[in-house]
Amino acid sequence: MNMPISDELIHMALKEDIGSGDITSISTTPEEEKAIAEVVAKQEGIICGLFLAEKIFSYLEKSAEIKVNFQDGDPVKQGDIVVKISGSARTILTGERVFLNFVQRLSGIATLTKKFADLAEGAKILDTRKTTPLFRKIERYAVQKGGGTNHRFNLEDMVMIKENHIEVAGGIRKAVLAARQTTKKIEVEVTNLEELEEALDVGVDRIMLDNMSVKDMKEAVQRVAGNVELEASGNVTLQTVADIAGTGVDFISVGAITHSAPALDLSLMVYLR
Repeated sequence: MNMPISDELIHMALKEDIGSGDITSISTTPEEEKAIAEVVAKQEGIICGLFLAEKIFSYLEKSAEIKVNFQDGDPVKQGDIVVKISGSARTILTGERVFLNFVQRLSGIATLTKKFADLAEGAKILDTRKTTPLFRKIERYAVQKGGGTNHRFNLEDMVMIKENHIEVAGGIRKAVLAARQTTKKIEVEVTNLEELEEALDVGVDRIMLDNMSVKDMKEAVQRVAGNVELEASGNVTLQTVADIAGTGVDFISVGAITHSAPALDLSLMVYLR
């Protein structure tokens, strides 16, 4: 598996949490004490990030034994034991928080993405660049495991001409023509049907319908007639996504799946051997 997070970032996360040493575990737990830990789902959702158990606990203790009971992207229900860790009690206590922080966050993203994807029948749910700095790759991985699709990874991936670019360039036509100096795919943001016609006239690969009404999006789909990809964006919620998908757009971008996903509730319980 090509890991969606570097060992360096994992080790930095551990260093941040451990500091110079876990003084509580060192002072209260005998060095030779062995334990078993079970990570339990306290609510239903989509689990993601379990591969990090090996990365975190084996880094702290090479002989730690990890048993993963689910695959990333699997649904879990309350009470499911998602992973079991055997090893030094100190190791388990020291790595607990970092592991849970990662998995709860990633599972929350996957769970919320799945909710949107299930409601957006016929349209693909896209993530955005509204991600945690330096953790975009792993958060995009969680989006995939929830049934979503990744948009551009960073600013070099494609030309995405938005409102501020259009203002600076002096209009949609000027912005698009200037962007033709690149070989990248071109997407342009429009906010009304008049701007849609301008984007169609100049020719682009994808048009983003930003904060448009459902009525206008339906009209946009009819005018485009499948000749250009259409992406809906802005004010997309679980309450509105089905209606937006029903307009016939190809994609729906949702910043909330990464910037506002609630963590999936998990707990880690330790038992002495």
